[in-house]
Amino acid sequence: ALDPEREARDFRDGFAGFLARQRAPRIAALCGEWRPDVLVCAESDFGALVAAERLGLPFASVVVLAAATFATPELLAETLDSVRAEHGLPPDPELAMLSRHLVLAPLPPSYRDPASPLPPTARTYRPFTDRPTRQDGPPTLYFTLGTVFNLESGDLFERVLAGLAELQIDVIATVGAEIDPAELGPLPPHVRVERFLPQAEILPPCTAVVSHAGSGSVLGADAHGLPQVLTPLGADQPLNASRCEELGLARVLDPVAATSESVHEAASAVLAEPRYRTAAERLQQEFAALPGPEFAVEQVAAIANR
Repeated sequence: ALDPEREARDFRDGFAGFLARQRAPRIAALCGEWRPDVLVCAESDFGALVAAERLGLPFASVVVLAAATFATPELLAETLDSVRAEHGLPPDPELAMLSRHLVLAPLPPSYRDPASPLPPTARTYRPFTDRPTRQDGPPTLYFTLGTVFNLESGDLFERVLAGLAELQIDVIATVGAEIDPAELGPLPPHVRVERFLPQAEILPPCTAVVSHAGSGSVLGADAHGLPQVLTPLGADQPLNASRCEELGLARVLDPVAATSESVHEAASAVLAEPRYRTAAERLQQEFAALPGPEFAVEQVAAIANR
């Protein structure tokens, strides 16, 4: 079962603790060798942020936890202050290091949970050059459990595919490099399973998406205005699923309790009820109106040239 407190502890102990302690000296050494003008990293790469501050390098972080963040002073300050002390940096009880630098947020502003706002230094943009356009064709549904939690999903692939197969529309599923599609047994001809396919190729002709609610999968569907069915498995996925449900563009299922029947019912609903697509298309329009990736490059160049 999902345990938000456990996910928060894992984030603290892993990203702010073990990984930050491991990565900070390595990245500092690389920067000493390469002498970059600016450092750009994921928002959860606390080791890189500590290294940049230690070296006095301008730095920017990229939001990878789309709906909300685990990075609160209450959760992380003590752990990060321990890492900071190892590099001669003063305590940062309010986590000012996370908000005083440039933050690049590749998401529509209204997607972010108001209870976890982006910092004032955040700049939103769309991480794709061309604005996605709908490709006409028969109804098609895309199903993925990502590339990490796909290996921890038990028989969820089988349950979801059984429910989607009953829709009698084309279904494209990707299972990841480590899983052989043949392991899922015989499937009807309108269900296609591959290890990997680029989302940029899959999503334009799609009608809806079923996923684990990972930030990349959710934002990809948002960019194409697609309603969703979400089965959050861990990490920030419950936060994304909750936000998509609040925005009216998704149905959310418990990945443990979900049956083929409940998957079929949820997918049928998001395909048949216009309110889901209307909500999804509203977010798509907001996404499309944002400046493109060149804007993010300009923002990074600006802090490098200060």
